[in-house]
Amino acid sequence: MMANYLSLKNGTDVRGTATEGGEPVTLTEEAARNIATAFFLWLKKRTGKAFPAVAVGHDTRLSSPSLCRAVTEGIAAWGGRVLLTGLSSTPSMFMLLQDGFGADGSVMITASHLPYRKNGLKFFVKEGGLEEEELEEILTAASALPPPAAVRGEVTAKPYLATYAAQLVGTVRRATGKERPLAGKKIIVDAGGGVGGFYAGLVLEPLGADTSGSQFLQPDGLFSHHIPNPENAEAMKSLTDAVTRCGADLGVIFDTDVDRAGAVAEDGREINRNRLIALISAILLEEEPGAAIVTDSVTSDGLTAFITSHGGTHRRFKRGYKNVINECKRLNAAGVSSPLAIETSGHAAFRENYYLDDGAYLVTRLLVALAKAGEEGRSLTSLIASLPEPAEAAEVRLGFEKGCDFKTLGMGVIEDLKGYASDMPHLSLAPDSYEGARVNFAKGCGDGWALVRMSLHEPILPVNAESDSAGGVALILRELYAFLRRYPFLELASLEEAIRMQGGPCA
Repeated sequence: MMANYLSLKNGTDVRGTATEGGEPVTLTEEAARNIATAFFLWLKKRTGKAFPAVAVGHDTRLSSPSLCRAVTEGIAAWGGRVLLTGLSSTPSMFMLLQDGFGADGSVMITASHLPYRKNGLKFFVKEGGLEEEELEEILTAASALPPPAAVRGEVTAKPYLATYAAQLVGTVRRATGKERPLAGKKIIVDAGGGVGGFYAGLVLEPLGADTSGSQFLQPDGLFSHHIPNPENAEAMKSLTDAVTRCGADLGVIFDTDVDRAGAVAEDGREINRNRLIALISAILLEEEPGAAIVTDSVTSDGLTAFITSHGGTHRRFKRGYKNVINECKRLNAAGVSSPLAIETSGHAAFRENYYLDDGAYLVTRLLVALAKAGEEGRSLTSLIASLPEPAEAAEVRLGFEKGCDFKTLGMGVIEDLKGYASDMPHLSLAPDSYEGARVNFAKGCGDGWALVRMSLHEPILPVNAESDSAGGVALILRELYAFLRRYPFLELASLEEAIRMQGGPCA
């Protein structure tokens, strides 16, 4: 029976269950081998080379070494030259393609922030990560491969992460004009057992920082302490506690493969989501007044006001890091200067850094600002002191009845909500929403906004709400509940619980 690998497609990545324990294993070694082979054959066609070289790296998951062997076998069996980079971050697997490393493409074995039993494959060429259509072509080809070549390729160990880290160190030194600009600063890293542990010893310490108090730096394929994920409440609390306990000037957290980051300030407050976007926006707009900052759709109205007050323009766009990156590229190609595409999840891609979503580069940019602020006797967070922040915020994820056509039904709900908002005097549709329905609620009726949209890849209807008044989120959620309860295919238990958490009945 011919395998169907399209079921492993997750946006522009391959993802599946790779370790036994409750769910069937879908990303098997055979699947990884065949998909890697198909990528290699696709790369041959793209480059015109008979035997292109492919760099292969992996994260800390228990399944990563065995999948790495399978990927290597799939490429080498066809004559491909494999350069094994070992433990790697996802951004480093792209950067090596810009650096004379000798690879024509690369494969990163990771499932980012997902639980340890999951794993996946990310593919890069010199121009960037694959688009969805390219990945579909590869997965389709992986199901029907021709016989392998007679020539077996070479496999060579060639680590790169230390070289990549040295580049980050150089970025800070050039920007500050100092060899050890972080001397006297205590900066701690929480890697959660993921790849990001390198940042403490290979980036921060050469710049003079005291990293004592950093935690979970060693690879831990079980993520025993917490999931490496800046959006995870347990992970952020762990870092916040560590910053407070150590008296650190800054705490840094990465997701498993280091393409996302978050931080905690010296006062124990998170620098995450809108605060993180505001901070890096303030830094960039000082360098480039009038620039456009591209974000995902769930950012706050306060962030828009902040960016505008700093002389920039805020461009909300569809959620999904490839979506915001492609919009940033489009704006620049159209003559609108846009130095940054960033999601509230911590994905941040700089124009100056190949539009690569790179958590380590984002933090490195913050380090430059931290060093300069210190010279002026200011804190890093003084840059966002004027950020208007909501009084309340909530996020709820609504499920669908199993087996229903959730995409069609979900889009129908969103269109109905747009019509409802248009008919109600206390509601209005936001003019700058590029997905779902973003509804503004008048003062006394919620004093804020709600965004209802479809998840990119799951049968989920996420709901985000913010209010500038105490008790406003409860009003917003109750009105949404009254509207959504007419749809029997929606699972509203999480919304009911959120309303109770806000201190009110559902109706």
